[in-house]
Amino acid sequence: MASHSRAVTAPRIHEIASHLRARIEVGEFPPGSKLPSTRELSEQYSISAQAIARVVALLKGDGLVEGRQGAGVFVRAWRPLVYRPQSEFRRKPPTADIFTNLLESEGRDGGQVIEVETCIPSEAVRQRLQLPDGERVAVRRRTSYVDNQEPFATDDSYVALKLVDGSEWMTAGSVERGTNQVLAELGSRLVTALDEIYVRMPKPEEVERLNLRAGTPVAELISTGHDRDGRPVQVTSCILPGDRHVVVYERTRPEEDGE
Repeated sequence: MASHSRAVTAPRIHEIASHLRARIEVGEFPPGSKLPSTRELSEQYSISAQAIARVVALLKGDGLVEGRQGAGVFVRAWRPLVYRPQSEFRRKPPTADIFTNLLESEGRDGGQVIEVETCIPSEAVRQRLQLPDGERVAVRRRTSYVDNQEPFATDDSYVALKLVDGSEWMTAGSVERGTNQVLAELGSRLVTALDEIYVRMPKPEEVERLNLRAGTPVAELISTGHDRDGRPVQVTSCILPGDRHVVVYERTRPEEDGE
């Protein structure tokens, strides 16, 4: 009998969840607002409090709402950071790194923690850098924080250790003029980039590092930077939580003869 009860109420659970999603989308419950209490929702939809708890669990899984201990359930306020990969090659003040320039362009506050280490790269990184087996790489691991100082994104860059060993690229923390400029000074200016975007659910270590809520997908942007001779110099893996970012690309049509 219990299993029959669950089968009967399951469609109703999803129906109510869809209706609440629609109410949120049309602005009845704007970002940051509190949903009606479990008792109120139970009365509105003529369904048990236990069933409402299942509805809310679905909405939490969608990333639409979040529970706050002792306060209730609130619609998540979504203020994404607009990430523009093409900005890496734009002119900017010589003392502003890429992340600082991004925050300033968006009018946002934040910071980043940068750690440096050396390691044997994964096979995926090794192949992209076209390194022989066993060659070590240097890694700059960045965790970015925006607005409320929660982790917002990660950005890990890999280069052959022999290229940057002993240079400022190996300095933990920000390099004011940017590490791409350091690479240029070392004779490996980045002039082109191949970007790959993978949308997936996060790995356990990414959930922990970014303090991700249940049901939050991520976009992994893997960018391989090449020098003027087409040699791969740097591989950067950015993990962008789907509830915190919009990735924007600009395209320019090349001029054709006679136009």
